[in-house]
Amino acid sequence: MVTIAERLNSAYQRLQDAAEKSSYPHPVRLLAVSKTKPIESIQAAYDYGQRCFGESYVQEAIEKVQYFANTPDMEWHFIGPIQSNKSRPIAEHFHWVQSVDREKIAKRLDEQRPLGMPALQVLIQVNISSDPAKSGCMPDEIASLAKLIASAEKLTLRGLMTITELTDDKNKQLNYFQQMRQCFDTLRAQYPEVDTLSMGMSGDLEQAVQAGSTMVRIGTDIFGQRQ
Repeated sequence: MVTIAERLNSAYQRLQDAAEKSSYPHPVRLLAVSKTKPIESIQAAYDYGQRCFGESYVQEAIEKVQYFANTPDMEWHFIGPIQSNKSRPIAEHFHWVQSVDREKIAKRLDEQRPLGMPALQVLIQVNISSDPAKSGCMPDEIASLAKLIASAEKLTLRGLMTITELTDDKNKQLNYFQQMRQCFDTLRAQYPEVDTLSMGMSGDLEQAVQAGSTMVRIGTDIFGQRQ
């Protein structure tokens, strides 16, 4: 049986290989997508050295965050669609939110972030492939949403995230990611603190890193298929 440590090691190596071939020489962070996975699996990943974890289901995620409350170097990212009535627990428990795609959610997260907590690190989710099955704002909506987030008292604008349409066409994948990189560069020119472009998963990691991703989100390749 392949261990989570062995799977993580393989993912790190794959990421390193992709980064070395990229025209954007820079570190690429790995976000371990732990949604639906048990505490024991997350602990195994942590014990191997993984620190950043991504969750999509609010109640399940809160239980995990609370379980690891005494492990201060863990970094929790919310990466799923955000319903208005679920924004408060996200604002109260996460370090990062990668899936902000409309002003209403940004305003609620800012209002509901508890005083005394560090600013919530925010990525704008962009539906670069215009896939009706995916969340995200359109590219021409980035500027106004970024302005709101950047001016919020308890939010910090860090960059962009995307989940593209499912396709086996590697050139199509690469094109979407290159479009995202252009959006990212435009945003960063206006907001120098912007440093994160979250794109790429198990099936398209190489194309994403080639196009300039700074963070990839890997789930199944680390934790195995959902039980």
